Amino acid sequence: MVNFKVKSRYNYNDLLQIIQILRSPEGCPWDREQTHASLRRGMLEEAYEAAEAIDCDDKTKLCEELGDVLMQVVFHADIERERGRFTMADVIDGVVKKLVFRHPHVFGSAHEDSAESVLVSWEALKRQEKGQASTAEALDGVARSLPGLWRAEKLQAKAAKAGFDWADISGALDKLEEEVAELRQAVEAQSHIREELGDVLFAAVKVARFSDIDPEAAINDTCEKFIHRFAAVEQGAMAQGRTLSELTLEEMTALWNGAKRS
Repeated sequence: MVNFKVKSRYNYNDLLQIIQILRSPEGCPWDREQTHASLRRGMLEEAYEAAEAIDCDDKTKLCEELGDVLMQVVFHADIERERGRFTMADVIDGVVKKLVFRHPHVFGSAHEDSAESVLVSWEALKRQEKGQASTAEALDGVARSLPGLWRAEKLQAKAAKAGFDWADISGALDKLEEEVAELRQAVEAQSHIREELGDVLFAAVKVARFSDIDPEAAINDTCEKFIHRFAAVEQGAMAQGRTLSELTLEEMTALWNGAKRS
């Protein structure tokens, strides 16, 4: 029996203690076997579940999911505590120092009078903090583990700050059309299709940026729309006493277009 006091309400220190207990010889065999690599996907999934709770404005679910995200952070920090490289206290110390450094208008003598000017200052301080002397280094510092559309958006935004951007959305739309044409040529030639498809997606993100639209949110909206319209196609088939496999593509397309119009 481990030494842990059951309470009606727990605090942050209890969380640190219970993770240590779970990873101790007296704890859980599964928890003891975990590594950063084995937990990586779980950390991403918990973050996305918290994001979904935000999208749904579900306070109960958000409270729970933030706890799961925090647990992941503490778990990773405890792995490092065991390895003797850093502790959760070091994690907290680092992020507090970062916040103080990047808010000189709050904790120092600098002055910022708008959210926009704060973001400009934040980016400059971030580059100073990370020793990024050029825009190319700042681009290389964008996490490669980000979802592709978000990574493209961040890369474009940083390049735009250096003046590498069109004056308005028309340039972005022209570039998108150009990339689509090149994709058609690649498909016809059966060569470099992946590269050209990537260029189309990158150009589409540029259009999203000029429209002040989150590209990940846009594609997720389309996925939801696809689910609903496909359900309508299936319901249309059932109304005819048939299954999807019994419909021709033309028949399914007609049902799809009907759902689209409605």
